[in-house]
Amino acid sequence: MTEHRATTVAVLGSTNMDLVAYTAVAPRRGETVSGREFRTLPGGKGANQAIAAARAGGAVTMIGAVGDDAFAPRLRAALAEAGVDVEGLRTVPGASGVAHIVVDDEGGNAIVVVPGANGTVTGLAAGDEARIAAADALLMQLELPSEAVLAGARAARAHGVRTVLTPAPVRPLPDELLSLVDLLVPNEHEAAALTGTSEPLAAARALLDLVPEVVITLGAAGSLYASRVSEPVSVPAVRVRAVDSTAAGDTFVGALAVAAGEGRPMPGAMSWASAAAALSVSRPGASASMPGRAEIDLLHSTAPTTWTAS
Repeated sequence: MTEHRATTVAVLGSTNMDLVAYTAVAPRRGETVSGREFRTLPGGKGANQAIAAARAGGAVTMIGAVGDDAFAPRLRAALAEAGVDVEGLRTVPGASGVAHIVVDDEGGNAIVVVPGANGTVTGLAAGDEARIAAADALLMQLELPSEAVLAGARAARAHGVRTVLTPAPVRPLPDELLSLVDLLVPNEHEAAALTGTSEPLAAARALLDLVPEVVITLGAAGSLYASRVSEPVSVPAVRVRAVDSTAAGDTFVGALAVAAGEGRPMPGAMSWASAAAALSVSRPGASASMPGRAEIDLLHSTAPTTWTAS
C-alpha cells in the first residue's frame, strides 16, 4: 500500500437511520407495490461522508447529533466502528433522524428525510470549533439547519481549513455561505437547480461566479471539475453493475477529500474517488456499501484513469 499522511477531516452533518425498502419498481403516487426486502442501515449524508472518508484512510471526526431513541446507539456505533471520532456527536432528547428510502431494480432511489435530532443542531457546541481547526478539510451538507452550516463555514475560514460543501438537499445558498466555500460538489441535478441550466459545463462556469472550485458529479457519465485558475476537466466513471446508488455521491465526496488532502491533483483525486463510488453502488446499503482503501486502490489500478479537457 502506498504510504501517505492521513488527511484529517471534520464532518459537520446529519446522522440518520436509513429505512430501506427494495422493490422492482418504485411506486407512483397513490400506488402500492410489493417489496422483496427491508433493511435498517445507518446513514445520513454527514455520517456517510464521515464513514467514507475514514474507510478511505482519513482521520475523521463527526460533529452532529443523534436522539435518545433505540436507533442512536447503533448510529454512534457504526461511526465508531469505521474509525470515526464521535466525541462531537451530541445526544439530544427525542428521535434520531431517519430516511425512508425506496430502491428499485436499476439501483435508483427515492428518499424522504425526517431530520429528528439533526434539526436541533443550530450552531457549534463546545469543542466543535477546535475539532474544525484541527482538520485539513471540513465537509458539510444541507441536512442540518442553515445556521449550523454557516457557523461551521465561518469557523473553517477563521482557521484556514478548506471547506467542501455538498448542496443537498438543494436549496438557495446565502451569499455569506458561498463566500466561505472553497469547493462546491453538487450532482448534475443540484447544479441545474442552483444555476438554471442543465448543461453541466455551463452550470460549472456559472457556479464559478460564486465559489472558486466546483466538482459536478454526473453519475455514470463521471464528474466534471472547474476552477477559476484552470481549464475544466472531465473524469470518467468506473464502470460497474449498479445495485444500489444510495450514498454514491457521499462516498465520492469522502474519498475525494482524503485524496485531495494527500496532495493528489484534482483530476487524479476525482478518478480515485470515482473508484470508491463505483464500489459503493455495486452493493446494497449506504454506509454499509462503502469500500476500504485497499479496495479502492485495487479497482483504481485496473480502471481507466484518463481524463479530458472539457
